[in-house]
Amino acid sequence: MNIPKVIIIGAGLSGLTCGYLLQKKDVHVTLLEANTRIGGRIETRNGTTNATIEMGATWFSKLHPHLFQLLDELELGYFKQHTQGISLFETMSFVPPQKFEISEFEEPSFRIKGGTQKLIEKLAEKIGWHNIKTETKVITINEVGNQMEVLDLNGTVHVADCIITTLPPNLMVNTIKFSPVLPEKLVNLAKKTHTWMGESIKFAVEYATPFWKENNYSGTLFSQASIITEMYDHSTFDNTGYALKGFLNGSTSILSSEERKTKVITQLEKLFGSDAENYITYNEKVWRDEPLTFSNYDHLVMAHENNGHQLYQNSFLNNKLYISGSETALQNPGYMEGAIVAAKNIALQFL
Repeated sequence: MNIPKVIIIGAGLSGLTCGYLLQKKDVHVTLLEANTRIGGRIETRNGTTNATIEMGATWFSKLHPHLFQLLDELELGYFKQHTQGISLFETMSFVPPQKFEISEFEEPSFRIKGGTQKLIEKLAEKIGWHNIKTETKVITINEVGNQMEVLDLNGTVHVADCIITTLPPNLMVNTIKFSPVLPEKLVNLAKKTHTWMGESIKFAVEYATPFWKENNYSGTLFSQASIITEMYDHSTFDNTGYALKGFLNGSTSILSSEERKTKVITQLEKLFGSDAENYITYNEKVWRDEPLTFSNYDHLVMAHENNGHQLYQNSFLNNKLYISGSETALQNPGYMEGAIVAAKNIALQFL
């Protein structure tokens, strides 16, 4: 019996989950990843202390059952996001922030113990690191007879029975040349499909102590007035590493990293006092500047626009090309849950 060979483009959560599920069906999988690392829009950095700092996907809730199921299957732990204490809401720059407390009965968010990267690493171990090739940027996909040929930027040709691409659709059609060409309807749709997190700027400030919690602040902030628009406590599950982490105003992508850092620390000092000035590290990720994740749109595209579109559920090039990734999911597109749902949808087609 011939074992089907599948090439998966992209070793983010959807690509790795695809690989994991297909291997369980005795499909031979090879993952091609353009970056030097795996994980896609999941990136956990290790702080100078014990802090694990998320620059990408972080939170999930009970509305995401497929993610919980995968975590349980892989025996990975998770914990509730800390929200106890005084939270802040800045409405205007010239008035003090409003103070409020989040009810203990509110539906919690969760984080993965040890960082979201633990999920990526566990999937890679299950697939086998030898089946994952990093620094392998795909530039051409050709249908040749009953097979598919993939040419990477290094000049290597990879051959498989079919291809699964998990790149954001807009990035896919802007960076890969297909022969024969993809249907015009699909190309036009992809160019009008929002790339999850593409406009986000994530930041984290690492500290030696959780001074905010010691002063009965939760670390939660919502702001309409300053560079930090949303922020949460980012202490580790065992309280051995401490940080504040969240999102910056997307329009500040035009500033330098140093300019953003100065504004962030100034805002934190205003909110929490001089303790905020004594940080260990400042971390940020401007996802718009990641060419292996984000490609500029030809037209104005709204948040989550065309995510989960029905056309992405089809196969192309005579059932030898499948499109996966969080943006294609029928449920929770644009989230980790969506990435897993999309992968499961593809795997079902290989029964």
